[in-house]
Amino acid sequence: MARNLAGRKVVVLGLARQGTALVRYLARQGAHVTVSDMKPAGALKKEIDELVGIAVDYQLGGHPIDLLEGIDLLCLSGGVPTDLPFVDEARRRHLPLANDTQLFLESTPAVVIGITGSSGKTTTTTLVGRMAVRAAEAGLIRKAWVGGNIGNPLISELDDMRKDDLAVVELSSFQLELVCRGPRVAAILNITPNHLDRHHTMEAYREAKARILDFQSAEDAAVLGWDSDETRSLGGRARGALLFFRAGPKAWEGDGAYLEDGWIVIERGGKREPVAPRETVLLRGEHNLANAVAACAIGAAAGLPAAALAGGIAGFRGVAHRLEFVGRRLGADWYNDSIATAPERAIAAIRSFDEPIVLLAGGRDKKLPWAAWAELVRRRVDHVVLFGEAAGLIRRALGEIRAGERPYTVTSAATLEEAVRQAAGIVRPGNVVLLSPGGTSFDAFKDFEERGDTFRDLVNAMKDGGA
Repeated sequence: MARNLAGRKVVVLGLARQGTALVRYLARQGAHVTVSDMKPAGALKKEIDELVGIAVDYQLGGHPIDLLEGIDLLCLSGGVPTDLPFVDEARRRHLPLANDTQLFLESTPAVVIGITGSSGKTTTTTLVGRMAVRAAEAGLIRKAWVGGNIGNPLISELDDMRKDDLAVVELSSFQLELVCRGPRVAAILNITPNHLDRHHTMEAYREAKARILDFQSAEDAAVLGWDSDETRSLGGRARGALLFFRAGPKAWEGDGAYLEDGWIVIERGGKREPVAPRETVLLRGEHNLANAVAACAIGAAAGLPAAALAGGIAGFRGVAHRLEFVGRRLGADWYNDSIATAPERAIAAIRSFDEPIVLLAGGRDKKLPWAAWAELVRRRVDHVVLFGEAAGLIRRALGEIRAGERPYTVTSAATLEEAVRQAAGIVRPGNVVLLSPGGTSFDAFKDFEERGDTFRDLVNAMKDGGA
């Protein structure tokens, strides 16, 4: 049941995409809204302009403690750490905390599918969204909605949602930290080291992810990755039905999705149904095959028919910035995997290719381990071009470069543009040039999308003579 916000005093911490969506929603509910952001007004002109005509007060350039006086609710945007002194003081005063995800889950009449994980969230969410669209086309649901961390805060769409709709929501660990309401179907794809600059420990990060299960009911369903020890071990926290998925043969008793005789198969209620041949998954890499199988398990848990699952997979060629094929230049294929903001994600990308690889790696480190990445690079990558703040750290992780052994060269660039130029000077026909940084974009770009767009533009502007 949605909480009554009319006349309530609410502070929104952080005016990013989720913050502006929160302000609009709260204002529609009749709340008195104040936005507080560490940035000055000049740095937030675009966001403030988007809220022209909405009754909102601003406290910019800091978070003064006296803002907490007399408020009824503190709402955090996704990028705002929950351990800020301002938030700690709100807790000390026993003030309620929420975010756009919590308010959405409380208020939506739609059936909600929530998807989280360290990697593969956006691809899997997009696939499940396509499956839901096929179900809507068949008249099985009224409408499919797709959003959340994927780019569209669905709190903006609440007024148009109905009880026979299906909302497919990508959820980050940041969003889940404050959630105390569970989706009808909750999926955790995998848990590997990520965001330790924010959560500080793996245990805290794991617990943030697991919250997606903790507030479900016996009528709900949980979907977990079988091949991830971290996710498989969370099966005991499922409150309702439990399904596993695996990009391989079934290895458990009960329902889920898996590969059998070259087909993706779903099993629910003990009944097996083939969905689609493996070759209909057009995405490169075993991790993307796992994402497709995960999407089938999630769709099965939501009651979608096998035909809708197959229809969602058919023709899907991926999401921008996720092993996105940019084009062929200098006889080589150039790929944009800017979403790889952790070494584990870059590892999955590298494993997707058999061709000789020129790898562009760098950005800002998230205090994650690079040892496994370095070991794989020494086996599989011919040339490495480092860029950004983490270049020196990554170079040290690679260790001594021995003559005649991979990687044959390791160079450094001050900017992504320079890194692309260096790659163009190294690459040979038949190679793959892969931007899969392993670090965040915040040392030089607004986000990974801007970094990927810049890479795409640089490649598209390239002539066969070079960058």
